[in-house]
Amino acid sequence: MVHTSVPGSESMMDRRTFLFTGFAAAIGATVGVTSQKARLKTLTQWLDASRKARELALQPCLDRIRDMDPSIHGWVQVLPQRPTGTGKLSEIPFGVKDIIETRGQCTAFAYFTPPPTRNPRDLAHTPGGSSSGSAAAVAAEMVPFALGTQTKGSVLRPASFCGVTGFKASYGLLPMEGVLPLAKSLDTLGFFTHTPADMLLLWESMEHPAGRTEDFALGAPEPMPEVEPAMAAAFQNALSLLRNAGASIRSIDIAGMLAKLSDATDTVTFYEGARFHQQRFKDYGDRLGAELVDLVQKGLQISAERYNETVRYVDSCKPQFTELFKATPVILTPAAVGPAPLGLASTGDPRMNAPWTALGTPAISIPIPVASGLPLGLQLAADHGQDARVLRTAVRLQRTLSSGYS
Repeated sequence: MVHTSVPGSESMMDRRTFLFTGFAAAIGATVGVTSQKARLKTLTQWLDASRKARELALQPCLDRIRDMDPSIHGWVQVLPQRPTGTGKLSEIPFGVKDIIETRGQCTAFAYFTPPPTRNPRDLAHTPGGSSSGSAAAVAAEMVPFALGTQTKGSVLRPASFCGVTGFKASYGLLPMEGVLPLAKSLDTLGFFTHTPADMLLLWESMEHPAGRTEDFALGAPEPMPEVEPAMAAAFQNALSLLRNAGASIRSIDIAGMLAKLSDATDTVTFYEGARFHQQRFKDYGDRLGAELVDLVQKGLQISAERYNETVRYVDSCKPQFTELFKATPVILTPAAVGPAPLGLASTGDPRMNAPWTALGTPAISIPIPVASGLPLGLQLAADHGQDARVLRTAVRLQRTLSSGYS
């Protein structure tokens, strides 16, 4: 068994890192196997590998974590465990966000407290929100996939910043038992992989329906939501590449509604989060961290009337988007307002992701091909329950963007 802690892990209330577990055999037989030949990177490669090849590939994963994590700081603990079953994912290591209950480990509070984790694409920049350790580990090729959670944008935004694929499932589709809540009406499980094709394979491996290939018009906001120039240019370029490849993209006027839904998500998060953590605040006070203390104090000032009015607004938007999804079954938006901010003081702005969290729809962030600079993500959303549709569309669009850019 391997157990390591990154510097500062004794303050786990304030850490936004994750635990490394694995459907992995005892590593004794693999010690010393560090050749590049044995190293598997993507989930597709792991799934294609034999059981023996998977066993041999574990130690190179651990070696990579040992070599790279002192500069990235993505891990709380590294703890390979024996397989819990014999399914398709058996013997494949993965990362787990630290607010997800893991046998023998502690959970931690997740909110906007900036983590020590650094962006593998540029260590001077943030990797994103509270699931950033999971995103960073996949981006650094330490594990082929990882679990995260999203209340506003903590899966989709880190995926955009780190240049990987992040997927937030439909609200209520995946069980949340064992996940420390923040806002129960928003909290949703999510995943990180290298590519959309990996994500679709992960979805199928968990025995979810993979759907079928479909041909339909895509939606894109006009006017554009307010984003930074680099994202605006990359998003418009992506739309042009898709149109040139034959995709039908219709303009839809949703920017104003998306902005209001983002504000609504803030209200719901503060109201519900404050009441869930109120007793912890009484017990621990400032030890919860400045951001969580601020959430509790501000959230308790939000009246039930304002909260209920906000929830009614969100509910009124859902049938409007259901109608939009009938004409444009997948809607494209930027996955973040821009590239990862410089420094670790801020985890970035979640307002591009929060509306889809509020609506409970499935959403995925995929990398946009860029000539230089930090990664940027394209976000796809579909109607509630259409998870397979958004995943298959992401695979198709990624292939089109990659071939069109090259």
